[in-house]
Amino acid sequence: MLAMHDVTNANKPNLRLKSTLQELPFWQVHIEIERPGNDLAMLFKEEPLLPGIILTNNQQYVGIISRRKFFEYMSQTYSLALFSIRPIKILYKFFQQEVLTLSEDMLIVNATQSTLQQPPEIAYEPILVKTTSGKYKLVDFHQLLLAYSQIHALTLIELQQVEEQSRVAKAGFRDLQQNYTQLIQNEKMAALGQLVAGIAHEINNPVNFISGNIVHAIEYSQNLLALIRLYQQCYPEPKAEIQTAIAQIELDFLSTDLPRLLTSMKVGTKRIKEIILSLRNFSRLDESDKKLVDIHEGIDSTLVILQSRFDQLGESINIIKEYGDLPKVECYAGLLNQVFMNILVNAIDAIEESLVITHPSLVKDKAKICIRTELTDDKQVIIRICDNGMGIPESHQNRLFDPFFTTKPVGKGTGLGLSISYQIVVEKHGGQLQCISVLGEGTEFIIKIPVQMNS
Repeated sequence: MLAMHDVTNANKPNLRLKSTLQELPFWQVHIEIERPGNDLAMLFKEEPLLPGIILTNNQQYVGIISRRKFFEYMSQTYSLALFSIRPIKILYKFFQQEVLTLSEDMLIVNATQSTLQQPPEIAYEPILVKTTSGKYKLVDFHQLLLAYSQIHALTLIELQQVEEQSRVAKAGFRDLQQNYTQLIQNEKMAALGQLVAGIAHEINNPVNFISGNIVHAIEYSQNLLALIRLYQQCYPEPKAEIQTAIAQIELDFLSTDLPRLLTSMKVGTKRIKEIILSLRNFSRLDESDKKLVDIHEGIDSTLVILQSRFDQLGESINIIKEYGDLPKVECYAGLLNQVFMNILVNAIDAIEESLVITHPSLVKDKAKICIRTELTDDKQVIIRICDNGMGIPESHQNRLFDPFFTTKPVGKGTGLGLSISYQIVVEKHGGQLQCISVLGEGTEFIIKIPVQMNS
């Protein structure tokens, strides 16, 4: 059994835009699978930051056990007593999982993207890195995200320098823009992944527990109340002590209100499960390939995600949905939902700005966002998203889809939302993205994509 108590490259790495995984801190803690399970617990106890342990058989790689998976499984009833003195190989058979293995010469930006494309339940596990000499080591996912953030900051600095130096070649500036765009997309994927995985792990399990047991709680309460009524029929004149207790707890009110209370709890848990499902439908992190999806489901999930923004505006905004009869559309669902998100956020911002200055069109007509869908005769799906906000000046309309162009104040917009949306619709789906806006009347974005994507 080999256990190195210090993480290699523990000092803060001096990263570059093209830094690779071999520059990150890593762990090399190995243990033979014939050792008892108690040895795993001992290693994790000795190293509180240890993300996982590499399993070997006669010094040959077998697999890994992560800290999260180990303690999650060992916390189950009887697991500790069952596996603590048995060989690790028996425990490992119960939760073998797919392990992402990357080469140490892989770029950190590319490694982050590959990691975030995994299913949410394993996206935050430690990363197994294979060295050029054929050995294995583990990189903590948080170290990878930290390095990614440093590269993000370096990219911003490089972009500022490029903008300030007019002599820099246009080709180099374009490469930096593409690198920054990729980082922004990865950052959104990371945020969505953390949101979905966190909610699924921290909320979904206890909600399912409550939802499953509340049905029995309702049944048990009904049986108990029925038994009380039976007692009242058979013993209509109970003792004074019982009559006093009945008066103190207000038995009649309790008998009526308890079923209502439990029913409202059941409705509440159902609502939470619906919100979690909407989050998963919106992000679709586990669906990196194109497939047939319901466009209306994606729009509705996006509206659920943005509900807090609508709540901030109170009852001053009206959402109008005029959905046509659409077939399932072949597309990249997660990317297309990002387009809906970007356009709807812009519409909300425009209406919010109009409400602040009491725009004439909103005085005459209530603030609204209209979403219309239709299917054309040539099998094209059209999604129209329009608002009655401020509108966009004609001088700005030709630059809406340019990278980094924004009319929003500093800190509120990056100028990448519509640029990325244009790339997703036009380049990824072979469609069209058009904006029609009249200053003082509102803005309409028209998304047009084919039902069947070209190969």
